[in-house]
Amino acid sequence: MFGYYLQLGFRSLRRNPALTALMVLTLGVGIAASMSTLTVLTIMSGNPIPDRSERLIVPLLDNNPANFAADTKAPDQMSYVDATNLLAQHHAKRQTALYGIQPYVDSGRKDLPPFQATGIAPTHDFFDIFAVPFRYGGPWSADADANRGDVVVISTALSEKLYGQANPVGRRMRINDREYQITGVVGDWKPLPRYYRLISGNPAYGDIEDVMIPFQTAVGQEFGNDGSTDCSGDSGNGYAAFLRSECVWIQYWAELASPSDRAAYGDYIAAYIGEQKKLGRYPRPVNYTLYNVMEWLDHQGVVGKDSRLQAWLALGFLLVCLVNTVGLLLAKFTARTGEIGVRRALGAPRREIFRQFLIEAGVIGIAGGVVGLALSFGGMWLIARQSRSMETVAHMSATMLLATIALAIACSIVAGLLPTWRACQVRPAVQLKSQ
Repeated sequence: MFGYYLQLGFRSLRRNPALTALMVLTLGVGIAASMSTLTVLTIMSGNPIPDRSERLIVPLLDNNPANFAADTKAPDQMSYVDATNLLAQHHAKRQTALYGIQPYVDSGRKDLPPFQATGIAPTHDFFDIFAVPFRYGGPWSADADANRGDVVVISTALSEKLYGQANPVGRRMRINDREYQITGVVGDWKPLPRYYRLISGNPAYGDIEDVMIPFQTAVGQEFGNDGSTDCSGDSGNGYAAFLRSECVWIQYWAELASPSDRAAYGDYIAAYIGEQKKLGRYPRPVNYTLYNVMEWLDHQGVVGKDSRLQAWLALGFLLVCLVNTVGLLLAKFTARTGEIGVRRALGAPRREIFRQFLIEAGVIGIAGGVVGLALSFGGMWLIARQSRSMETVAHMSATMLLATIALAIACSIVAGLLPTWRACQVRPAVQLKSQ
């Protein structure tokens, strides 16, 4: 009977087309508004690296001056002294220090003048820590880190811009008037959000950096920091003095062997701060914080209160559309009391009436879901036009496509419960006498 009732449901769409169109449109608009917002929120709040997010740790060390307030939190970045010390001690399974750079790239071509590229300066462990895939080649070696090698990893976008579809590994490219050998080209890697470098006002969403060179190579060449630099004390005169200062401008990540090692790593950080206090640093009481990936996203406020509020408003709008759909279904089913009375008089039980009309409500949900899906794509397009960052997150996955249809059907069935129950209460004798 299900197939027969489903067929009747699709036929019923042609009855009173104006009322049917209004129901479908009302449901579709509510579904589109809610799913567009929820899709963006889901992408923004998702786990960018679920298989190891519990093991990736950001340590924040409080090296603030003694005169800061007692409740001052540890800065979100690290000094060069601390970053190099932690790298040298190699306490975690893997670790990387990194900071942003904006070097000039000289293609050597007359048709492509030198241009400024976005970049970062990490250590070679960066690529393993964040599971960076490669289209060609691979990362540089540990020796390149230690010896400040002139090597570089570039993005696919930059590779195609400079060399087309050719494999550029082994070629040399000119960056800031210096030759660097290309060791690899990053493949399809666009973490959402860009959790590995959220601070310093960097957008949480967008394309990855075009250029990656070794951390110590960038420092040796005195590459400026493309990001926030917080110097609460004296930064000294010159680059060497800046490196020795307490200025914080470097982000640091550690990969633990397992999440259970977090407490031991915290003890190590506390012991390290104690050692530095003996050297005259860290005038405040021992204070540090460890964040895993999801805690780091929350700390950085990647999903802001405005985004969550918009999601709740969209769900509220869907509820309003649902209430309106209930009223429209009541009108639609009430107009068929004569048909219901005849069926009941011929022996149809209430449960069959209930099943038939509930399936018809589900068919309206299918139609509303199709309309909502089309409107959702329109909503995604409008969201994508707001900014480059929003363009990255404004796309609907296969899961969300199915969820849109499922939500539409579920909403229509919920909205149809009361009208269907009312339809089942029709008394056949009374109804037949009135005909």
